[in-house]
Amino acid sequence: MSDAKNFSNDQPINPYYHVESIDCDRASAEHDNIRHLLLIAGVNVTTVPSPINCQDGVYTANWALIRGDTAVLSKLPNAREAEQKYAEKVLKDLGKKIVYIPDGLRFSGQGDALACGNLLFCGSGYRSDEQAQKIAAEALGYTRIQLKTLPKLGDNGEPIINAASGWPDSFFYDIDLAIAIIKSPSDSEPGLIAYCPDAFTTDSRELLANLDTVDKITVSIDEAKNGFATNLLSTGETVIMSAHAPQLTADLRARGLKVLTPDITELAKGGGYIRCMTLTIS
Repeated sequence: MSDAKNFSNDQPINPYYHVESIDCDRASAEHDNIRHLLLIAGVNVTTVPSPINCQDGVYTANWALIRGDTAVLSKLPNAREAEQKYAEKVLKDLGKKIVYIPDGLRFSGQGDALACGNLLFCGSGYRSDEQAQKIAAEALGYTRIQLKTLPKLGDNGEPIINAASGWPDSFFYDIDLAIAIIKSPSDSEPGLIAYCPDAFTTDSRELLANLDTVDKITVSIDEAKNGFATNLLSTGETVIMSAHAPQLTADLRARGLKVLTPDITELAKGGGYIRCMTLTIS
């Protein structure tokens, strides 16, 4: 994790950006509370300062995809390009071998590629290209489940191009806004995911519905879009998630999971939530 000291919403590179100013003190308090809850859940947290003049440096999930001692470095939108060199140094200092995505490809790191055992749930079309995710999956030894979420449409029914980034827009621009890994598989039971069927294209929705290698909890479009329901962090025993997704909270507790629900307002103004603020490094 980094910190929220340099967090801002100056460049609206996704549909969630709010025009009102951010209460920086409150954003930092929210971030500190997430870190505190992670520690309570038994997660080892490594902290680094957020990069200066980087509005989204708080969202460390987008820095890379990591497995073991190897990190595939991200290729981020224009407003976040300065983060890439910083993330590269941080990861090298942590002893990670860096794999680079070729120029011309987009790759949003763990925001768009979620590991569940040997499976890698990937989302392409907005912040990541399928070819980049193919490179990452092969470099790290994952089997890809390639998915796509629905675009944001204009009044004419056509997909919207984000004016700040120049990239296609979606309320599910990173796949961690539409799907979450709750448990990785073990020798005795399959993995568990939570996902929002209505966030995905027809083909991807059918692929997920027919996937029999993981158990599934479905999430409503309201909780996914308005409550950031799937943008969570789970240890497999404790889930730290939105305070504004009561049905998913109830479903997780019904499965015996401990659920912690911090209230977040300021950090969400950049279009990110709990999962976005954590980069899994081992």
